[in-house]
Amino acid sequence: MEFSGGTVFPVMLLLLCALLISEGQNMADSTSSSCDYPAIYNFGDSNSDTGGIAAAFFPMAAPCGETYFHNPAGRASDGRLIIDFIADHLGLPFLSPYLDSVGSNFQHGANFATGGATIRRQNESWFETGVSPFPLDIQVEHYTQFKERSAYFYSQDKVASDKSRLPKPEDFSKALYTFDVGQNDLAAAFRKMSWEELRAALPDIVNQFAKQIRGMYERGARAVWIHNTGPIGCLPASTVKVKNPPPGYLDEHGCIKSQNDAAMEFNTQLKETVVQLRAELSGAAITYVDVYSAKYGLISNAKKHGFEEASKVCCGIHGLENDVWCGNKGIVNGSEVYGGSCAEPGGIISWDGVHYTEAANKWIANLVLNGSLSDPPLPIARACHPQI
Repeated sequence: MEFSGGTVFPVMLLLLCALLISEGQNMADSTSSSCDYPAIYNFGDSNSDTGGIAAAFFPMAAPCGETYFHNPAGRASDGRLIIDFIADHLGLPFLSPYLDSVGSNFQHGANFATGGATIRRQNESWFETGVSPFPLDIQVEHYTQFKERSAYFYSQDKVASDKSRLPKPEDFSKALYTFDVGQNDLAAAFRKMSWEELRAALPDIVNQFAKQIRGMYERGARAVWIHNTGPIGCLPASTVKVKNPPPGYLDEHGCIKSQNDAAMEFNTQLKETVVQLRAELSGAAITYVDVYSAKYGLISNAKKHGFEEASKVCCGIHGLENDVWCGNKGIVNGSEVYGGSCAEPGGIISWDGVHYTEAANKWIANLVLNGSLSDPPLPIARACHPQI
């Protein structure tokens, strides 16, 4: 059978179009399926610490935990954190802290985050500045030991009830790995560095973070969910200390502009690095999540979203010259006072001047979970699919 040139071209064009449509459909199908994560492994600071630093040092004091847990539960909040809402959304239990030896269950993951943690190691003491002795690289080392030892004991245990508190070895490659860290690196820099010194240090901070992500990839992590850092310049414990600021020192919402600028520069470099990691680690699905925009959006429109003004603190007492932290006693104007909680935490954004209330965490989590602030723009339930 003979075909003229005029017939071959349309046929080839139709075949090419059909192939492209098929490829597009296959890609769409691959990203529309739910990931069904068997576990979550979390790394970070107090924004996602569910009891690590409390297990290592001293337990949280009441009234922390009062809203949801009705007792202190290792969280710097009145209730649940964003990581708790993530776990609940994915149908998984709340994460047990790796450092907590009593009552922990690691079948569906573990939390390596500790309050005060940083990306880079800091030459500071937890007792002096609150910096955790478990920075990100140590958290990754904890994970490495956890993975190796849990696999060993899982293979040794003959009784099903003994295995029920350990992860299945095959679940590590299918798990979701979440990261929320960097705020304390900025806080440490504000204490010790000029703006020029901080700007010069940011690339190294981000590179240290990237190094740990590469290390986790080598250890089998494939679905990686990375939160950028929030508007640290809006924390009431800091803004309350500002007296007679010069023009431009505060933004229109009362936040310390230079601190937020530093956070945004960190986030810009972090996002660029995530893009590079995505190209380098082709077998991974790495998602960058703009938590800064969610938090700043809530703070800048607090009343619109049903909260009182963002500068209010629910638990503790903070002023120009005094800080009575949540659940503690202190001296204010010559008298002993107790840093108790407000009557309605659900209407306040800041729990203790640094951390968020459960209500604020829930509001932020709702934006985080649906993928509207993610790059690539996939909801967390489908964020295990690598993007080409």
